[in-house]
Amino acid sequence: MRYNKIRKMDISNGPGVRVSIFFQGCAFHCKGCFNPETWDFDKGEEFTDETIEHILDLCSNDYIKGLSMLGGEPMHPTNLPGATKLAKAFKERYPNKSLWSWSGFTYEDYVSKQEIINYLDVLVDGQFKEELKDPSLKYMGSSNQRAIDVKKSLKAGKVVLFDDEEDDE
Repeated sequence: MRYNKIRKMDISNGPGVRVSIFFQGCAFHCKGCFNPETWDFDKGEEFTDETIEHILDLCSNDYIKGLSMLGGEPMHPTNLPGATKLAKAFKERYPNKSLWSWSGFTYEDYVSKQEIINYLDVLVDGQFKEELKDPSLKYMGSSNQRAIDVKKSLKAGKVVLFDDEEDDE
């Protein structure tokens, strides 16, 4: 599997200053995607154990509030094993920092059935829909997408949306 880029100080993809990794490869090819350069599974850099260590080291600074995993598509079966390994290592090392991920797959139909769900704090799910684009949305590009509080959803047995006011980190 591969990744497109790592941002060591990202303020766009989740609350606070974060480290972000953009996985390489996506089969959705959403019209109007803000990252079409991440679609090709063969481009980018090789994702290795050294990549994971590098990301974890970047997250060590106190001002880093968490890690964000985007794409491409981190939940695609090609990327999921590496994304899960990174997520698990991140939460083991930084249990009090938040882990966010974006996926075109939905919580109910796919992501909630994967091991990675045990490590995520927030999942923004659903494919970007250009006809539903809404620049006023925080953390999402279109109104069909949801920012899901994963821990509360698992506890409740149903989707609970992330409340930025209540859970701001």
